[in-house]
Amino acid sequence: MKIVIAPDSFKGSLTAEEAAKGIEAGVKRIYPRAQTIKIPLADGGEGTVAALVAATGGRIRMSKVTGPLGEPVEAPWGILGDGETAVVEMAAASGLPLVPPGRRNPLLTTTYGTGELIGAALAEGCRRIIVGIGGSATNDGGAGMAQALGVGFYNEEGKEIPPGAAGLAGLARIDISTLDPRISQVEVLVACDVDNPLTGPNGAARIYGPQKGAGPKMVEELDGILHRFASLLRRDLGQDVEDIPGAGAAGGLGAGLMAFTGARLVPGVQLVLEAVKLEEILEEGVDLVITGEGAINHQTIYGKTPVGVAKLAQKYKVPVIALVGCIEPGAEVVYDAGIDALKAIVPGPMSLEEAMARAAELISAAAERAMRLLAVGASL
Repeated sequence: MKIVIAPDSFKGSLTAEEAAKGIEAGVKRIYPRAQTIKIPLADGGEGTVAALVAATGGRIRMSKVTGPLGEPVEAPWGILGDGETAVVEMAAASGLPLVPPGRRNPLLTTTYGTGELIGAALAEGCRRIIVGIGGSATNDGGAGMAQALGVGFYNEEGKEIPPGAAGLAGLARIDISTLDPRISQVEVLVACDVDNPLTGPNGAARIYGPQKGAGPKMVEELDGILHRFASLLRRDLGQDVEDIPGAGAAGGLGAGLMAFTGARLVPGVQLVLEAVKLEEILEEGVDLVITGEGAINHQTIYGKTPVGVAKLAQKYKVPVIALVGCIEPGAEVVYDAGIDALKAIVPGPMSLEEAMARAAELISAAAERAMRLLAVGASL
């Protein structure tokens, strides 16, 4: 039996690589002679660098950059096996986990460090840069990222604005004459799994602002700031990005990357699946695919890893089992997308803290239970 094990990370408890190893251990307890192929995955958020570097035989680099609150952080990024493609995760430089809950305020947080990671890739001579933009702590429209790459943002008095959306509120003029010229010589791809516009009812502030610390009043303020920013992008750059699907990703970083680097937004899971060559493996012949992530619900069909995997497997008529931390309301929609069976890894009542602490043990046991059921089915 040939089994592909291709999970995403279980955020806060297991990396995608750890999840794959745990699943493999459970499989081997029932089918010790099975051929298993582990392919850790991501969809543009946490784990994208690790997944792409591992899949291509690349290397991890570390850079000290500006964190979301202006404090220095050590951020990993990668150079893929071709030596010409860099991959960075904005979460590593500007992510929500880098901000303690009591200090979360999207008026103040900046994407400057993400721009510094892009600059590090430029300094290495990379010709292609993949930017994963999940998990942000920011709502600055990518202005901080652009500042790190040399763009000038000035207030009415001609002075540089301070970082964050609060500084963006005083923006009067954008000057791209000082933008790093190397940007025009590279291709920038953005791994993005949402289609929110920059502003409005489904925009960056209203949909994602609350999880970053914004109350109702601040949400309205942030949406107004981004709307004004979009108008200045149209006036000073001739870039109309406000309503483009994905522009609102990562607090508007999607819009900023399109406007300042000419980036193209690509579904994150599609980009990763192509890099790891999953379709080529399926084409060679596979008996079963096991995927998974922390939770599956009605939104999983919109660009999440398990469904991306399942759609490819469905093309080759390969059955798919998804092992998940939690099966939430509406999860049954994934059956039509190619996932044949769902199995929660938690066997009974358990606190979230305990489940996360025991995740490696639980996912291995769940994989074993799934294989036992598979063996029963094979014997009928």
